[in-house]
Amino acid sequence: MLTLYILIWPLISAVVLAVIVTAFLREVRQAKKDGTKIV
Repeated sequence: MLTLYILIWPLISAVVLAVIVTAFLREVRQAKKDGTKIV
């Protein structure tokens, strides 16, 4: 059970990172399409 607990955290972190990167890339594409800056 401890092994499962230890191995689940990198998976959760990877999912959260994927969500953040996907949202960021979506914002970059939208900004480029609108001709605005990200910051």
